[in-house]
Amino acid sequence: MNLLKNINYPEDLRKLKKNQLQQLSEELREELIDVVSETGGHLGAGLGVIELTVALHYVFNTPNDKLVWDVSHQCYPHKILTGRKNEIRSLRKGNGLSGFTKRTESEYDPFGAAHSSTSISSTLGMAVAKKLSNDKNDVVAVIGDGAMSAGMAYEAMNNAGALKSKLIVILNDNDMSIAKPVGAMSKYLSKLLSGKLYFSFRETIKMIISSFSKRFSKKAAKAEDILRGIVQGGTLFSELGFYYIGPVDGHDIDHLVQILENVKYSSHQGPILIHAITKKGKGYKPAEDSGDKYHGVSKFNVSTGIQSSSKSSTPSYTKVFAETLIKHAEKDTKIIGITGAMPSGTGLNLFEKKFPNRMFDVGIAEQHAVTFAAGLTTEGYKPFAAIYSTFLQRAYDQVVHDVALQSLPVRFAIDRAGLVGADGPTHAGSFDITYLATLPNFIVMAASDESELVKMINTSVTINDRPSAFRYPRGNGIGMKLPGINETLEIGKGRIIKNGKKIALINFGARLQECIKASEELQKKGIDITIIDARFAKPLDEKLILETAVSHEAVITIEEGSIGGFGSHVMQLLSDRGIFDNGLKFRSMTLPDLFIDQDTPYNMYEKAGLNCKSIINKIEETLSSKIVFAKNKNI
Repeated sequence: MNLLKNINYPEDLRKLKKNQLQQLSEELREELIDVVSETGGHLGAGLGVIELTVALHYVFNTPNDKLVWDVSHQCYPHKILTGRKNEIRSLRKGNGLSGFTKRTESEYDPFGAAHSSTSISSTLGMAVAKKLSNDKNDVVAVIGDGAMSAGMAYEAMNNAGALKSKLIVILNDNDMSIAKPVGAMSKYLSKLLSGKLYFSFRETIKMIISSFSKRFSKKAAKAEDILRGIVQGGTLFSELGFYYIGPVDGHDIDHLVQILENVKYSSHQGPILIHAITKKGKGYKPAEDSGDKYHGVSKFNVSTGIQSSSKSSTPSYTKVFAETLIKHAEKDTKIIGITGAMPSGTGLNLFEKKFPNRMFDVGIAEQHAVTFAAGLTTEGYKPFAAIYSTFLQRAYDQVVHDVALQSLPVRFAIDRAGLVGADGPTHAGSFDITYLATLPNFIVMAASDESELVKMINTSVTINDRPSAFRYPRGNGIGMKLPGINETLEIGKGRIIKNGKKIALINFGARLQECIKASEELQKKGIDITIIDARFAKPLDEKLILETAVSHEAVITIEEGSIGGFGSHVMQLLSDRGIFDNGLKFRSMTLPDLFIDQDTPYNMYEKAGLNCKSIINKIEETLSSKIVFAKNKNI
C-alpha cells in the first residue's frame, strides 16, 4: 500500500503508526528524485533530510509548532508533506513553487530563506515572542554544518544561551562519517541524555550540589562533561548555553522520533541542540557518488543520473573569469583567489587546481572574506574576492569600513549580476551597482560581453590604490573573441558603439545586445540612435556623457540593476552641470522597484521592462513626449 498518496498535510502523517514511517520515508525519497529529475534544482540536501523531515512533522504540531529550515535548499520534502504535493512539479517555474521556503506560499513556512545561517536568529525571535505571549508551542530550527561556518549562527547561539528561551536547534551534519560515533553506545546515551529521567535527574543534582561547596559543584559538573564527552563533542555548544544531545543517526527514523519526543515533552527551559549525522544524497547512488552530492542539478535521467545540459558554443562568464585570472596568476604570484563556500559557482575551483596554496574558500562567511581580503592587500597581495552579487550584500559594512574607507585595492568579481531565472529574487543580483557606486574610492565596472569582462579583469589587476569591482551575468557569453591579458581599459572611459541622431542610449552592463537589436528595429522606422557602452558607473565618463547630452534631444540610460544605480549617477551629473536647463529629455531604465519571482530569463526581462521591445517603446515614447506641468498643487 502506498502511504504517500494519502499524505497531504502533516496531520495525515501523524495518523500513521511509528512502524510505517520508514516506508513513508522511502516513498518520499523516490518521489523527490522523480520530481527533481523533471524540474531540476536542489537534490542532495533534500535526500539527506528525508527521515528528519518525516520525524519532525510526525512529532511536532506544525504549523502551530514553528519549523524553520536554514537556507532551505533542503525543503522540497517538507513542501511535499505540507499541502504542496500536487504543485511540486511547478518548482522554480513561473507562477510555480519557490525553490526555497516562502512565507506567502504556505503557513508551514514561517520564515523565508535562501541565504544561509539565519535560522537560529529568526527562531530565537519566535521563541522569545512565544514566551512573551505565554504560547507553549515549540520552535525548531534545522541548520546544516556548512551554515554553521557563518558568524551569525554563533551570534544567535550566544544570545539564545543568555536568554534561556526554549528553542530546539537541529544541527544537520552531513560532512562527518557516522560509522564510529553512531553505534549502539552512542544511541543509548543520546536517548538517555534526551530523556525525561535524565533531564529531571540533572536538575535535581543541580539543586543538591548548589547547597554544597563550589569545589564539589565543579567536580559534579566535570563528571557530567565526561559522560557527555563519551557521546562526542558538544563542549562548544554547552559553553554557549545549549543543552547538547548527540550525535544521532539522522537516517534512523525510530531513533529520531524518540529523541524528538523526549525533547518536545521535556521540562527543560532553555535552548537545546540535537546533533544529527546525515548523508547528503542519501538513497540515490549517483548523488552519493558525486563529489557535490548532486547539490544543484539540471533535469536528469533517474536510471543513469546523467544530467541534461544546455548546449552552447560559448563559454560561461564564470569560466571566462576563472581562466583569465589563472593566466594572470601564472605571471603574478601576488594574485589570490577568495570565495565563500562557492568554489565551483564562481569558477575558483579551476583556479584552485592550478594554485592550491593561493585559493581560499572561507566558508559561508562573506563578512570575513572581505576583511580577510583587505588584510591581504595591506601586505602587498592582490586578492580577488569572487562573490555572488546577492551574497556580497551580507558583507556591506566590511566593504564600506574595511575596504573603501581605507582605499584598499581589493578586487571584487561580482558573479550572477542581474536576474538569475529559476533561483528567483533571493539570488538576483539587483543592488550591487547602487550599493557600490555610492562609495567613495570605488571603481565600478560592468561587462557588456565576455571580451569586455576580460579587459575589466586585466584592468583590475593594475589598480593598486583603491578597490575595484566588475560585475557580470549568469550564463554564457555571446561569442566574442577574447583579448589577451595585457589589454586594459582607461579608467572611467566608455565607448561609442554606434553614432546616431536625436536620441542616445547609454548602456551599463549586459543589456547591450538588446540595445543593438532595438537600434536595428528602429532603423527600419527611420529612427537612428546613438549607442554608448558606459563600462564604468564610477568614475563616470563625464566628458562623453556631457558631450552626448548637449548634442542629442534625449538621453536614456539602461542597466540591469535597481533604482539608485548608474542612471542616478548620470542624472546627478547632468543636473549639476545644468544640462536639463536646456530642455534635455532624460529617462532611466532600471530593474523595477519590486522583487521579481522566478521564471524563464525571457519572461523576467519582459516583466522587468529591459528587453528589446521595452527599449523600443521607451525610445518612441521619449521622442514623442512633451513637457506636461501638473495643475494639481498637491502633486
